[in-house]
Amino acid sequence: MGLKIQIFAPLFQGLFIREWWSMAEYSHLSEIDPEIAPLIGSIPKLVIDAKTLPAIRQISAEALQKESKYEPLLPESSEYTVKDHEIDVGEGVKVLARSVIPTPRAGEDGKFPLLFWIHGGGFTIGNLHLDDHRLRIASVKLRLSVVNCQYRLAPEHPFPAAVNDLTAALKYVASHPDTFSASLKKGFLIGGQSAGGNLAAVLSWIARDDPFFKNTPLTGQFLEIPSVCHHEAYPEKYKSSLLSYEQNKDVPMLNRDLLLKFREYYNAPPSDPRSSPLLLSSHKGLPPVFLQVCGLDPLRDEGFLYEKVLKEAGVPTKLEVYPGVPHGFHAYLFDIKQAAKFREDFNDGLQWLLEVGKPTS
Repeated sequence: MGLKIQIFAPLFQGLFIREWWSMAEYSHLSEIDPEIAPLIGSIPKLVIDAKTLPAIRQISAEALQKESKYEPLLPESSEYTVKDHEIDVGEGVKVLARSVIPTPRAGEDGKFPLLFWIHGGGFTIGNLHLDDHRLRIASVKLRLSVVNCQYRLAPEHPFPAAVNDLTAALKYVASHPDTFSASLKKGFLIGGQSAGGNLAAVLSWIARDDPFFKNTPLTGQFLEIPSVCHHEAYPEKYKSSLLSYEQNKDVPMLNRDLLLKFREYYNAPPSDPRSSPLLLSSHKGLPPVFLQVCGLDPLRDEGFLYEKVLKEAGVPTKLEVYPGVPHGFHAYLFDIKQAAKFREDFNDGLQWLLEVGKPTS
């Protein structure tokens, strides 16, 4: 008996070490960035409930339309055209979408690759103003037509309203490229932040499997600090790799309580791949992916795992990580070094997707 234990001890020890390493691999990323350590106490804690939600929506909408720190970075107004569109998504519902089109330069044919962008806000708050300025900058810098699309919000319009709205809007855009001065053969990207990143990941596989997009396939997806799996549906085989949900439960901004409230309002079945794209039966054939992940974020390990699963399925991926900063930090900690890198990576990631998704013929 002693001999058997001695023989198998190294095997058990090896298994334990690998399991421990899997669990601890990203834990160090929760160590607070020294540059934001003095500011942590001043980051407001967002509490959402039935009483506060209307006021939070109004305050955030007003704040997003005021002058921001992106203002000095904006191109001249003559370098692009902005137009708001109302897109009919069926059943008498119209959603607002804002297009940003670069002013053609000498040698350009006036047709640009297109980015369909989806705002964040936990499926519950937010609007197209959230990313408006940086999308204008990217449009001019990268020569990119942008459609920045809203969707109906929960809890008034729970799952799958957002998915349905955006699927219909994406089909409209794919069917009317001339409206947006776009050539989808030059590139057809989808992207979003946080909840928008979740929706972008979901629409990527919907478009992959829908014959409607056979001649206009998506060529890249930009997933910024995304949620890709409901915590109640974490697969058993991956649970040892998904520790940030617990490790970062009390962090600033997006903590576990707020995440739970957002998911309660969205009311999506945890195991439905239309809310948990990690659970797709196959990720093969999805468009290339650029991901941004924050170290002090409950969603951190979902991002790492999704990148791993996609790569194993043969999907080209690129990942950028921001240690020790919370979810969405770039918006309210604008002046720190990692926020500057985040902004630079935003444009670089879009450029990478345009290049990696180019037709080979």
